Amino acid sequence: MITAQIGKGGKYLVDRIIGGFVRRGVNPNLLTSIGLLINLVAAYLFAAGYFRWAGVTIIIAAIFDLTDGPVARISHRVTPFGGFLDSVLDRYSDLLLLVGLLVFYSRANRFWYVVLVAICMIGAIMTSYTRARAENVIRSCKVGFLERPERIVLLIIGALFDRMAPVLWVIVVFSNLTVLHRVVHTYRETQRLAGRL
Repeated sequence: MITAQIGKGGKYLVDRIIGGFVRRGVNPNLLTSIGLLINLVAAYLFAAGYFRWAGVTIIIAAIFDLTDGPVARISHRVTPFGGFLDSVLDRYSDLLLLVGLLVFYSRANRFWYVVLVAICMIGAIMTSYTRARAENVIRSCKVGFLERPERIVLLIIGALFDRMAPVLWVIVVFSNLTVLHRVVHTYRETQRLAGRL
């Protein structure tokens, strides 16, 4: 009951923000770019060790990440380039946040955490890459548990509650399991389309 009310309240707030952007004629590509710049600030905060402030900053950036697509649809500004730009800048945002953590752990001389973050970076990139590449040969490849929204929520939780180490392990395990799931799914779908299954 409480979670439903929180969900409704959050949706109401996001809808009001979207409506405000649409009324003011804000370009969706501008929202996407602002989200990237805010995540750059969050990456700096991670690198400097201000994890809780980084978590708050990621939440602010998420407002722009959540609204650029709906603003484009409502204002009839959906374009192939807009979708492409959104995907590219989202990847930059993801990697910048992890680079911030990489810098922090490097400065702290914590070698294995540097390795852990590096594997997180591989998982983050390969999760998106496998879907993009798979959808060149099959209709859809949205399978898997850990996509970008889940990764962002996990990073926010890790930052706000000072639990970054377990969060990084969760991202490493489940992002790479998602990649494996997508490989298996694509194999089965290509075999089915070829009439072999």
